[in-house]
Amino acid sequence: MTVHRDIAWAKLNLTLEVLGRRADGFHELRSLVAFAGLGDTVELTPQQGLDLQIEGPFAAALGADNLIIDAAKAAKAKEPHLTLGQFSLVKTLPVAAGLGGGSADAAAALRLIARANPGELSNEIAAQLAPQLGSDVAVCLDSAPALMTGRGEVVTPLRGFPACGVLLANPGVKLATKDVYGALNAAPIDSAPPMPETPNLAGDFEKLIDFARTRANDLEPVAVARAPEIQAVLATLNKLEGAQLVRLSGSGPTCFAVFATPQKAHAAAASLAQQEPDWWIASGSLGDPDPGKPR
Repeated sequence: MTVHRDIAWAKLNLTLEVLGRRADGFHELRSLVAFAGLGDTVELTPQQGLDLQIEGPFAAALGADNLIIDAAKAAKAKEPHLTLGQFSLVKTLPVAAGLGGGSADAAAALRLIARANPGELSNEIAAQLAPQLGSDVAVCLDSAPALMTGRGEVVTPLRGFPACGVLLANPGVKLATKDVYGALNAAPIDSAPPMPETPNLAGDFEKLIDFARTRANDLEPVAVARAPEIQAVLATLNKLEGAQLVRLSGSGPTCFAVFATPQKAHAAAASLAQQEPDWWIASGSLGDPDPGKPR
């Protein structure tokens, strides 16, 4: 029996500018997004029906609703002849953590359905379905560095993202994205601003750091106010040797530190794990976690 497997890569917002609240209730965003080389594992065994089994260290934190099932149902509604089947999710990313975990899971489900039904679920259809499932699902479909605009559904691939390392740290609290945006009280915006020029980082690590440092995560102050533990995480990461950029990812509470190499990130993570044994800590490469995949 064929089992298809994919990774739902962790999404990081290296920058997250909230430009205003739109008339439709969403927020107009501008965000530099990259993906860490770690994530949930999603499998699909094609067969009749639709089911989902969940395991892993964060399985118990998931509710009854799951975007994998939503993605499968949306694909089936669009293309009724698709074969779905038994999904399996190994949940290794924290839940409500600012890592786009649910969106990445949904995107992985769409990729698996396309793989299990060759030629039946096109990239174009998957891209149409993505914004219906969540604002982050579109960028998670390719899981490659990009400039994300609109409410998140407009994805522009980023050129020349340099190879580097990242450390992730989560203090073990949850923050719901809708609650953080709700507390932001962003000013209304009548229309989307002109599309910014997409930077070409030319594989230069210093260009990446310079670009990110001049653009903030506008959700960070709100998230810190709702979960003060975040401030302690940020302060600790800023003290790590070799940390070049320290920030909250998305609505949090996961924070990250960017390093020049994955090796430096791994070394810092090992040291931090001894210092803070109650935190969730992980490290890996940053950028396109699967550069060999077809585009």
